[in-house]
Amino acid sequence: MSEAFNKAAEDVKNFTSRPTDQELLDLYALFKQATVGDVNTSRPGIIDFKGKAKWDAWEKIKGMSKEDAEQKYISMAEELKAKYA
Repeated sequence: MSEAFNKAAEDVKNFTSRPTDQELLDLYALFKQATVGDVNTSRPGIIDFKGKAKWDAWEKIKGMSKEDAEQKYISMAEELKAKYA
């Protein structure tokens, strides 16, 4: 992980207002893709709505390189920082 990525991840934790659910899902998916790679777990069960949404968001970007995901995460975090920090 690059220093810029780690800083972006810290910045996201310190937003003063909450991003939209979709923005949070996109950030989650990019973070997981950058740190883990392609989704490596089975889809959560029928009553785990939050878990399924997070898994689906991550699954959508399957195949993206860790480097690309890291760069997109940093870019998105910077955009959101202007709105929510």
